[in-house]
Amino acid sequence: MAKNFLSGLFGKKKPAEDIPSDEHAAPEPEAERHAPAEESSEPPREEAAETSAAPDPVTAPAQPDGAVSLAEDLSSDKATTPAESDEPKKPGWLSRLTQGLSKSSSKLSDGVASIFNKRKLDDETLEELEELLITADLGISAAERVTDTLAQDKFDKEITEAEIYEALADEVASTLTPLEKPLTIDKAKKPHVILMIGVNGAGKTTTIGKLAHKFKDDGLSVMLAAGDTFRAAAIEQLSVWGERTGAPVIARDVGADAAGLAFDAVKEAKAAGSDVLIIDTAGRLQNKSALMDELAKIVRVLKKLDETAPHDVVLVLDATVGQNAISQAEAFSEIAGVTGLVMTKLDGTARGGVLVALADKFALPIHFVGVGESVDDLQMFHAESFARALAGVSE
Repeated sequence: MAKNFLSGLFGKKKPAEDIPSDEHAAPEPEAERHAPAEESSEPPREEAAETSAAPDPVTAPAQPDGAVSLAEDLSSDKATTPAESDEPKKPGWLSRLTQGLSKSSSKLSDGVASIFNKRKLDDETLEELEELLITADLGISAAERVTDTLAQDKFDKEITEAEIYEALADEVASTLTPLEKPLTIDKAKKPHVILMIGVNGAGKTTTIGKLAHKFKDDGLSVMLAAGDTFRAAAIEQLSVWGERTGAPVIARDVGADAAGLAFDAVKEAKAAGSDVLIIDTAGRLQNKSALMDELAKIVRVLKKLDETAPHDVVLVLDATVGQNAISQAEAFSEIAGVTGLVMTKLDGTARGGVLVALADKFALPIHFVGVGESVDDLQMFHAESFARALAGVSE
């Protein structure tokens, strides 16, 4: 199943471009995260007025009608030049996913090998296995389901490591498959507004650039809004992505009101007839109330122009933070109404199992996973492939 899916989905490969990335950036020191609003004792400002001035964006070239879902993304090859055809072939997505999750799968396999050494599946080994799965960040519920499944068929019998990995892969796949959902654009919205949220260092701005690239390949017109007005680097980084993808970027000076910028960006996107507007936001610690209030204000302001906006609120999570991703998802869901997830940096951690714990607790749709910094390293989530790569089970 995974092979058939991947062969149709990931046929088109595009050379990675040298674009600044926050994908593997360490979170900024807490002092640098503080917004001007947090330094003041005054309450958050009222919503932005409709008279906010906005610079005229560079109009993107007219886009042909295309698929409105990334489900068909990368489904056909583009013609290559002779020079391109001579370049070494980049490993396929499945290979990169397996390699990217190798730290997580190695942690599990090493633990399983230490537990099951010609031993029967008894209460002691089941307890040790459950503890291993919990420490791998799968969460208590998933760990219990795996061990319960094994106990039903194999209790007091000898069991192979392969049988354990298969049981783990099956359980992870069954948990995540209902949440496998593409990020679908409604072209009737014009613009379909996507609000990107998450803490500093999660790879949010980089993910926006990659999504813009993919949407443009789908024939959609895209506009970007540099709503992280607290960091000059974030504004610059999004501007570079805009240049590379041909997407106009609405930006203001550092320290400008982020809600006002979002308000203006929607008006500009409407005027330009853009299919998609992706709004970046400042990285916010989930325990900083003033910063979270600012995010809530952005949502309120967007609804002034379109009561259905934002149409998607995508939370970008860094897999390396492990269980802290749970508290982030909880806080952001309360403030902004998260509609879907993107999990980044799966290639840099042994804690990839946290995606299962997130699924158990929140059941939020999972749109994409990232296992690297290039455009092709952010791909639509496929539960079965992820499950087998996490468990170290070959296709």
